[in-house]
Amino acid sequence: MTVHTPTPKAAARPASYLPGFGAHHVSEALLGALPEGQNSPQKPPFGLYAEQLSGTAFTAPRHENRRSWLYRLRPSAGHPAYAPLPHPTLRSGPFTEAPADPNRLRWDPTPMPDAPLDFVDGLVTIAGNGDVATGAGMAAHLYLANRSMVDRVFYNADGELLIVPQEGRLRLVTEFGVLEIAPGEMGLIPRGVKFRAELPDGMARGYVCENYGALFRLPELGPIGSNGLANLRDFLAPAAAYEDVERPTQVVQKFHGALWAATLDHSPLDVAAWHGNLYPYKYDLARFNTIGTVSFDHPDPSIFTVLTSPSDTPGTANADFVIFPPRWMVAEHTFRPPWFHRNVMSELMGLVTGAYDAKAGGFAPGGISLHNCMSAHGPDVASWQGASSAELKPHKIDNTLAFMFESRWAFRPTAWAMAAPQLQTGYDACWDGFPKGGR
Repeated sequence: MTVHTPTPKAAARPASYLPGFGAHHVSEALLGALPEGQNSPQKPPFGLYAEQLSGTAFTAPRHENRRSWLYRLRPSAGHPAYAPLPHPTLRSGPFTEAPADPNRLRWDPTPMPDAPLDFVDGLVTIAGNGDVATGAGMAAHLYLANRSMVDRVFYNADGELLIVPQEGRLRLVTEFGVLEIAPGEMGLIPRGVKFRAELPDGMARGYVCENYGALFRLPELGPIGSNGLANLRDFLAPAAAYEDVERPTQVVQKFHGALWAATLDHSPLDVAAWHGNLYPYKYDLARFNTIGTVSFDHPDPSIFTVLTSPSDTPGTANADFVIFPPRWMVAEHTFRPPWFHRNVMSELMGLVTGAYDAKAGGFAPGGISLHNCMSAHGPDVASWQGASSAELKPHKIDNTLAFMFESRWAFRPTAWAMAAPQLQTGYDACWDGFPKGGR
């Protein structure tokens, strides 16, 4: 039987979604393309090719196992050899080009480039830890793009990509379907999944957590109970949508820290149907059900965890994705902003919009701060003074969204980050001028 060719209208349809985190989804862009009762029949419907994409080892425990079956126009195995593709600003673990730095670091927003750059070309690594070869740690990147990817797709063999837009929307056309993410949302592309990043607004800037370790999952709720924080039904996977495009397409992959490229004579985004529990997804961060105190004291920031990648030490994350969204502050007899602290975890923070309540100035949307393991930090002088003398009535923190990539391992900055003009050489001064206590 011949392969069905979609009409232009079907190929260009808007994104549609399937709700649920970690659910087993079933989706067809071509009615009847999914085999009934088995994964790999001798002759799949419409002459398609059955292909399994595994995000975990075959023998991973059932509750940890992630895999999907894809039914595509051509098998992924049909490609020529890949050749190295140099990239001036993308780096990967192990991070060795700059020394580990115990100092508190902060960067102003990185301006959009003048040169035309797509999502892949515009990746800039700020810091990271661990090693792609051992499957532990993470990297933190910026993306700075002013043109859509055209006849080009990308996939990452080193880890999953958690994308946090800060300015401009992204339309991610993936093997599974289309994800549209905007500032205030996040998207995740699993390891190995091919995608093309298009720019509906002509430009886009944001942050990327490249997770080398265990797959991101929802944190346990413990005594919070069965509800709260991020709800499963608010995560959206793309419904199947595919391309039947026969023209040269460059496939770029990241493998063991380097980029490699090969050219196909067709688009590999040709999956007509899929089923499984490994897929890209998006999440509207405004749907996060923030938990906080209704009596006294500022609780630990772990209550703001959206997703976590566990390590081999229980309760100690390889990587956490934490947000600080709009919320009510009602604690009595309490210094309400984040307190002064030193932490065994290392914290890399970004700001999507508004202001962060522990920093009165100097931390702008699009900026980054890095506080490594045991480096003392907390509110600056102005924020401390304001919070120490404020009338403690219920107060809504609004029009803000900050986030944190937190890891059990210290971040090592890249040479680019330490030489960038955006690095604030006077960041330490925000903690100057605290009066002596004890009087």
